[in-house]
Amino acid sequence: LLSLGADMQRRAFITLFAGAAIARPLAARAQQTAVPVVGFVNVASRQGYERPLSAFLKRLREAGYVDGQNVVIEYRWAEGRSDRLSAMAADLVHDRVTVIAATSTPAALAAKAATAIIPIVFEMGGDPLRLGLVPSLNRPGGNITGVTQLNVEVAPKRLELLHELLPRATALALLINPANPTVSEPQSIGMLAAARTLGLELHVLNASTELDFDAAFEKFRELRAGGLVIEADPFFISRNDMLADLTVRHSVPAIFQFREFATAGGLMSYGGSLPEAYRLAGGYVGRILKGEKPADLPVQQATKVDLVINLKTAKTLGLTIPLPLLGRADEVIE
Repeated sequence: LLSLGADMQRRAFITLFAGAAIARPLAARAQQTAVPVVGFVNVASRQGYERPLSAFLKRLREAGYVDGQNVVIEYRWAEGRSDRLSAMAADLVHDRVTVIAATSTPAALAAKAATAIIPIVFEMGGDPLRLGLVPSLNRPGGNITGVTQLNVEVAPKRLELLHELLPRATALALLINPANPTVSEPQSIGMLAAARTLGLELHVLNASTELDFDAAFEKFRELRAGGLVIEADPFFISRNDMLADLTVRHSVPAIFQFREFATAGGLMSYGGSLPEAYRLAGGYVGRILKGEKPADLPVQQATKVDLVINLKTAKTLGLTIPLPLLGRADEVIE
């Protein structure tokens, strides 16, 4: 009887232990079994980022790490609420993740503020030197390095391309997210300078929530602007489809940075390749998981730039794409 009672107690203990293990947070369980944990944080929502995220995960697999097998990825999407990023980054630090992948400029700033110990790999369109993320691109030092995409540098070119398509328009508009000044201010400065050079009047429209979109497009109509440049902001990126639909519905010739805007029905896209930047970031995360230090990894720049033109949308808007512009396109959607 004593042996039977001891056996029942042992089984009860095993059951209790197993239940406790299931209840434990995923990151903590992974750490206890020596599986590395990548904390992935982004200011936007997952919608609109499937292609870049796939590139990140593919590069991580090429480095030998597969989510759910020998690495755990803990995702934190702020859904456009930058005020949530500090708590999200702090949560990842509290869980003692192995490395933080901070994709988007606001996420990178939040991650840096949260830890000076856990390695951080950023992916961003901003200038990491100007923002104080690293003291040097070649020698980042500390616990942080990453990848920049051609965003601020090529933003004025989007205005030039729209002007080339609409040479008779004397006024254009720029849609920005004022809730994200680290992204909007550098782009606005570059765009306004380009507009002066081209002899154009550039009206700035604001939208920080989906509810602001209708008012922004109504303001565009009132201003009688000829076309619209959409700022490369994470909030807008995660709403590619919505913005493409709005531009067509309101008969607005528009250009955005990312290919997904044009494939969703927007007129044009031009800018740095987000999947390429995420691929490079995934490579750095893999190298850090293998033991390399962020201080020894120079900040990289994704240099691939794509021009995509949607001819079907151009016809819907009653526009004829000039042959020189059409000839420079990397992709034409018919």
